[in-house]
Amino acid sequence: MKRNILFLCAAALLAACGGQTQQTAQTPAPMQQQVEELLDAMTVDEKIGQMMNSTPAIERLDIKPYDWWNEGLHGVGRSGRATVFPQPIGLGATFDTELLNEIGDAISDEARAKYQAARRIGNYRRYSGLSFWSPNVNIFRDPRWGRGMETYGEDPYLTGMLGTAFVKGLQGDDPQYLKAAACAKHYAVHSGPEATRHSANVEPPLKDLYETYLPAFEMLVKDAKVETVMTAYNAVYGDCCSASPFLMQEILRNRWQFKGHIVSDCGAVTDIYTGHKCTRCEMDAAVKALKAGLNLECGSSMRTLKDAYAKQLITEEDLDNALRPTIMTRLKLGILHDDPQCPYNNMSEDALGSSEHRALAKRAATESMVLLKNDGILPLDKNIHSLDLSGSGATDVFYQMGNYYGLSDDYSTYLQGIVSKVSAGTTVSYHTGFMQLDGLAANMNIGEAVGAEVAIVFMGNNGNVEGEEGESIANRTSGDRLDLRLPESQMNYLRTLKRYKGKGIVVVLTGGSPIDLREIYDLADAVVMAWYSGQAGGEALGDLIFGDANFSGRLPVTFPAETEKLPPFEDYSMKERTYKYMTDNIFLPFGYGLSYGKVTYGAAKAAVDGGKTVTVEITLSNDGTADIDETVQLYHSSPAAGTAAPQSQLVAFSREHLKAGEKRTVKMQIPVDRLATVQEDGSKQLLPGTHTLHAASAAPTYRSAELGVQDVQTTIEL
Repeated sequence: MKRNILFLCAAALLAACGGQTQQTAQTPAPMQQQVEELLDAMTVDEKIGQMMNSTPAIERLDIKPYDWWNEGLHGVGRSGRATVFPQPIGLGATFDTELLNEIGDAISDEARAKYQAARRIGNYRRYSGLSFWSPNVNIFRDPRWGRGMETYGEDPYLTGMLGTAFVKGLQGDDPQYLKAAACAKHYAVHSGPEATRHSANVEPPLKDLYETYLPAFEMLVKDAKVETVMTAYNAVYGDCCSASPFLMQEILRNRWQFKGHIVSDCGAVTDIYTGHKCTRCEMDAAVKALKAGLNLECGSSMRTLKDAYAKQLITEEDLDNALRPTIMTRLKLGILHDDPQCPYNNMSEDALGSSEHRALAKRAATESMVLLKNDGILPLDKNIHSLDLSGSGATDVFYQMGNYYGLSDDYSTYLQGIVSKVSAGTTVSYHTGFMQLDGLAANMNIGEAVGAEVAIVFMGNNGNVEGEEGESIANRTSGDRLDLRLPESQMNYLRTLKRYKGKGIVVVLTGGSPIDLREIYDLADAVVMAWYSGQAGGEALGDLIFGDANFSGRLPVTFPAETEKLPPFEDYSMKERTYKYMTDNIFLPFGYGLSYGKVTYGAAKAAVDGGKTVTVEITLSNDGTADIDETVQLYHSSPAAGTAAPQSQLVAFSREHLKAGEKRTVKMQIPVDRLATVQEDGSKQLLPGTHTLHAASAAPTYRSAELGVQDVQTTIEL
């Protein structure tokens, strides 16, 4: 091993001096050989020290300290200057895999630049590494979950497709090296409540496990070759996720052939005995996790493995088995030692907030925003005589950040974005209008809003009222929103404005989860869901509201009508959840969104090619005067739909740019096995009979029909 280390240093020196050596002399030993040589050289204590996220240096082996914990959910997070993209729920609304791939690529560019800069100044702290605990591909199965904002929505296929594209962009396309290491989290099933996540045991029906909770993880492992999987806090079927042979060995390693490393969520190993009480002490929890297949702990319980080794509860082989994948990850990143062969070594700091990345952030924000209602008031005329804006969200960038965010030096607030668009002759006023929290008196200063031609009211949520346990400081329910209604202070302002103004009200909603829209929908002439739009949200909203861009976002999660009609939050069965199983209580369906104009769906036809591929053709016509990006969604209803199968489920989607007046035939192809139905025992079966395919502009639910959503159907026999 010492020979390899000396050789790598010599190669780096030669490269720096402009020297050349023979290729055979420059090339280090194969990575797998380096792993084994390093394990042979390390002591037991050194090995145990490498099994927690904050790893110490091993100076005699030329190994620098490294902290595995970094975040890249929608930009390099918690680490200073970086481009801030929209929160993932907003990215889910884009239905744009190409965009997600480009964002992942941009994040890892900035990550490499920041990593190199941190190492130059001797910074080895948390949030300076290249292992990113992103993306979150849990399913947003219940709209009350505070962390739903971190996901791509409620549909496993959409989540898997977007997550796969993001991971591929983040990790790069070199056949040997990783630009950054991505992580699929939180494995598995968890999606609230936050308050009980450290002790909850969830037992979904096997059908729901394999149909809803696991597919996105499987896609990231098999299709994206994700380097890391993070286990969840909760237990599944009685076994803590961080100590579950079923999840880690049987499914992840054996069925899916996962080759990367498995890391626990932070403190989850400790939870094995403190929260779940599955073991008698911390040491037993660490042993249980190790033997079940955990490779790395976020936390410090693995330090007790020293005692476990002394008591012969574990062997050095157990430690070696756990360490192999993590050592390999660092070699693939080119950071275990200085590796001159790594193609990502010299990323310029110009990548940070580059003009290309700023433009990408604006594109993402523009594509993410969803027009939920428009009575014809939008787009606004830039020569409007008077305009009033109200609500803290218009001026406070915190309403654009979400959580796990970085910090940009180039924010565009909604106020800035709108003011930059209007004529110099337009009178524009701004006031807070109301406080954001219940229990505080609303400021009914509505005079300017009433007198203006159009009043734009910024309402909704921010990271203080929804998010992860412990981070939402204005939330009494651990970050979850157990009531989807907005605070009365906000609603009273809107009610009063409506009473005195009547027409001319546009509501812009911020937040990362569904909102009770029933009354808002009646009071406003237009409603825009802006999500947490990132650094360029203001520019994007300005373009959209004044018609310099067209709305193309689609809801990645169903907006229910009433909180009280939702199933129990703690119930992980999918009955009456998401568009696939909801038979009631839908206000706006999954996939829904309006634009300036209309695309007409012509007749669809489908054919089975060679018994392996289904091809669906649909003709689209843009009947308006504006260019439109239309998200064509293809849903499948099996012969058992509504009984043993979902009413429908998304099987393909495509963003199509149609110029004004353009007519085009779109072809969508899907493998036949994507039409299989998950059975009660979790197995998949391609059912014989008539299969219906819906080419639609939103999920084909009863509510979609009421809203006039287009649903063109065709059938195939299997």
